[in-house]
Amino acid sequence: MEYVTAAGVDVPVLGFGTWPMKGDTCRTAVQHALQTGYRHIDTAQMYDNEDAVGQAIADSEVPRDEVFLVTKVQRQNLAHDDVLRTVEESAQRLGTDIDLLLIHAPSRSVPIEESVSAMNELQDQGTVEHIGVSNFSVEQMRRAMTASETPILTNQVEYHPFESQSEVLEFCIENDIILTAYSPLDRGRVVGNEVLEEIGEEHGKTASQVALRWLIQQEMVAAIPKASSQTHIEANFDVFDFELDGDEMERIFDLQGGLLSRLRSLLGL
Repeated sequence: MEYVTAAGVDVPVLGFGTWPMKGDTCRTAVQHALQTGYRHIDTAQMYDNEDAVGQAIADSEVPRDEVFLVTKVQRQNLAHDDVLRTVEESAQRLGTDIDLLLIHAPSRSVPIEESVSAMNELQDQGTVEHIGVSNFSVEQMRRAMTASETPILTNQVEYHPFESQSEVLEFCIENDIILTAYSPLDRGRVVGNEVLEEIGEEHGKTASQVALRWLIQQEMVAAIPKASSQTHIEANFDVFDFELDGDEMERIFDLQGGLLSRLRSLLGL
């Protein structure tokens, strides 16, 4: 496993996403992911699978302190007291404390500052170790950083070879924040892409593996692919034995129509 570090915290660069799996399907998948080597597991209140994720972790032979567990507060639960109440319920369903708690998406009515204050309280209580956000713009990230007594560890956003996050990523790099890429395979649409397939052939890898490698080679980027079959769980994890060169990275960036030269400079490309 490789790690990405922010605010002095080492986070496994490749995580395991669990949406939309539930029940035994989710529990079995998470168990196999842990057996395969994943140590970063992502869930959310909205997914209705925290109990299955928690059971899988409890049943695993992997020590709890080796698992980086992430969950998220639903948008409708972002008022101060709702955050406190529902996160305690999440912890009960998970059967353990929470390594990283995220705001799933900014509320249309509750100020970011109110939600972050409650999350800081949960950190003080020991229910939550670290906090972060998801689906936040740069300005919303600034507000969260200003409001929080502790570092904002990540912003989890959709990011893949066909979706540019240049502004968010640049801000993350400049402010020691991890960009966690959800839907990193564009819901399977990376398969069959000519550029990704050609690069994969050079390395004996699939288009999906190339897309994941492209993400985790970038500065301050982690990725959380979801898979339910053992074959795909294992294949997504098989990305640590090759590297993409600068030209290959650039070809994949070009699938987005080109990124800002300033960002490319920051990434050393």
